[in-house]
Amino acid sequence: MERIQTIGRRKTAVARIYMQPGSGKITVNKRTFENYFCTDVLRLIVMQPFALAKKEAAFDLTVNVGGGGVKGQAEALRLGIARALITVDPELRSTLKAEGLLTRDPRMVERKKYGRRKARRRFQFSKR
Repeated sequence: MERIQTIGRRKTAVARIYMQPGSGKITVNKRTFENYFCTDVLRLIVMQPFALAKKEAAFDLTVNVGGGGVKGQAEALRLGIARALITVDPELRSTLKAEGLLTRDPRMVERKKYGRRKARRRFQFSKR
């Protein structure tokens, strides 16, 4: 099997995933996985597709991630990993889809409008 390339997005975060068979080593922006995602919750989010597929140490990942915050990046990476696992094994689709890992979360920050302080917040009104 050759290298698989997928992409995952969440809010403004974009994760490009390059997956090949290996021993489970994950490199994120040329740093180790544990160094980049410091909290256990973020690591759990990223590893969720592997745990459901029962393939924790089957693939090596090289990831380029940018934009957004750390949690958005972790969720973008989770979507990309789930998409990559489906290209390897199409039978995993039903398992991952049932957990909601194949759905791209479309919620984004609403743009600021002119004549307003924020997207919907108006300037303070003074009667007198």
